[in-house]
Amino acid sequence: MFHVTKRVGKVMAESTKARVSKHRSQMRKAGLKLIQIAVPDPARRGFAAECRRQALVVNGGADEKRVLREMEALIDTDEWT
Repeated sequence: MFHVTKRVGKVMAESTKARVSKHRSQMRKAGLKLIQIAVPDPARRGFAAECRRQALVVNGGADEKRVLREMEALIDTDEWT
């Protein structure tokens, strides 16, 4: 099910702009910095194959356990609910 919003002149654009501005302001007040990053597109052709390839490179390798330990040490799950 898709939600469709009809645009009514500039009113909708201004309303959206105001909501986005308010949200960004609230995020900054909460101590968060908004960023924009580019990541690989999982829908892109070859993405799954490249994931498999990289997983196989580390799977069972001499450094696998060390790398997993290091990654687990960096993960902060204290506030996860």
